[in-house]
Amino acid sequence: MAQVTRIISDLHYGDRASRVASLAMLRPLFEDVDRLVLNGDSLDTRASATPERTATLAAEIRAFFPAHVPAVDMVTGNHDPDFSTVHSVDLGDGAVFATHGDILWDEIVPWGRDAKLAARLLAEQYGKIEAGERASLEERLAALRVAAAAIPQRHQSERRSIRYFQHLVRDTAWPPTRVLRVLRAWQEVPRRAELFVRRYRPNTQCIVIGHTHRPGVWTRTNGVMIINTGSFCLGSRTWAVDLGTDEIAWRRIERRRGEFHVGPVQQRFSLARH
Repeated sequence: MAQVTRIISDLHYGDRASRVASLAMLRPLFEDVDRLVLNGDSLDTRASATPERTATLAAEIRAFFPAHVPAVDMVTGNHDPDFSTVHSVDLGDGAVFATHGDILWDEIVPWGRDAKLAARLLAEQYGKIEAGERASLEERLAALRVAAAAIPQRHQSERRSIRYFQHLVRDTAWPPTRVLRVLRAWQEVPRRAELFVRRYRPNTQCIVIGHTHRPGVWTRTNGVMIINTGSFCLGSRTWAVDLGTDEIAWRRIERRRGEFHVGPVQQRFSLARH
């Protein structure tokens, strides 16, 4: 049988907004999958008032996925910047590149409450990189993760329902102009991703990201395809990207009878082999 690599992202396991109440709900997603890429924000590992809970969630994830999938890449995101040392993955002999997507913005989360703080922290980290290394994607991703780790959890670690909702609104939707920042970020994704690929991965045919919680597929005039897999959070749709021997496909993820399943293939794209 053909080898299948599946990419999903933004589980946000442990956050009240996540639809993943238990990791066991994800088991149907691993049928006939040889390799799984968790493309960032699997959980929140940043500083909080409950570090013991964070450690428990991290231990669950580290034990669960390797027990159900032959190979797992746990890529970091802005919420789990220190969860692993893997910040991106090249797949299909370089035809496909997967990274969380927050590197597209100097503010990391340009719509968020901590956008200004993130921009300052990231500028400080980039400033420590020698001029010759600054063009290195690996160096930039490592610097990004150091900056992201310095931003603490906010509503994500709140366990009380009412206070969680109050803090969620404050952190993500207030003031109302923050909605405009979200819409602007969604609009900017294709252009920013295309420029990113052109600079750092010129031979890549497809870049797979998450981060913005808005799934989509965009093909640019230069032929580069951008796929965003959405998230497992309430209010967002969830996609999986499957990479086979010579093609890439995306599928919706549906929740049925308390478990997550992949739906039929929505689109397929052939990959040219160099």
